[in-house]
Amino acid sequence: MSEARRIMIKVAYDGKAYHGWQAQEGMVTIESRLNEALCELLKEDIAVSGASRTDAGVHAKGNLAVFDTHARIPAEKVAAAMNTKLPEDIVVLESEEVAPDFHPRHCHSIKTYEYRILNTAVRDPLKNRYAHWTYVPLDVERMKEAAVHLVGEHDYTSFCSVHAQTDTRVRTIYSLDVTRIGEEISIVVKGNGFLYNMVRIIAGTLMEVGRGHMEASKVKEILETRDRHLAGPTAPPNGLCLINIELQGRKTI
Repeated sequence: MSEARRIMIKVAYDGKAYHGWQAQEGMVTIESRLNEALCELLKEDIAVSGASRTDAGVHAKGNLAVFDTHARIPAEKVAAAMNTKLPEDIVVLESEEVAPDFHPRHCHSIKTYEYRILNTAVRDPLKNRYAHWTYVPLDVERMKEAAVHLVGEHDYTSFCSVHAQTDTRVRTIYSLDVTRIGEEISIVVKGNGFLYNMVRIIAGTLMEVGRGHMEASKVKEILETRDRHLAGPTAPPNGLCLINIELQGRKTI
């Protein structure tokens, strides 16, 4: 048998129909669909390992994953071949061979997430899938003022699920931008990593500020107290999308 190679793939998906990224017994997930496609394509028992485990209902434009194979198919052709086996809501954008010990989860990286909000009096059925709708007017300037307090290296215990299992809740947010174009509000956050539900809780808290239910300065206090109960609600998953994972010191595929 030939020596195993490691292939990295870049995956985009609509998360609406899936119970998140990670394979779970009895549940349809992004990881399970990728594994099924690869097993059928390569005639091997394949298990992908992702760089970011997105939650149920969350979308992605550029998640990364790796898998090992003995198949001789050229690495750059894996993407197109996989797409013939995948459902329409999952697409492998690119594929390439990497070092046998390489894993994107163990690299220094910058992850970019976007949370989209449709701020209109009436729900738009054509945008429901990819944006959270709220009819209450949101003050974007207040949201921007609050967002400033979350940038930098902090312990984000107040902004992660109480069920998060991790050695440390210290992360670094490089930027957190809130913009409005017409009736749509975009919250774009870049960081070196995110805790369970962290971006959705940040979005929920900023919306509380935008509604006038919380002062912008209160966000700094919430961060420092490390008490999840003081932050806003966890925003619904449909507004969240993993935009990109930029691997530092290495080209992004």
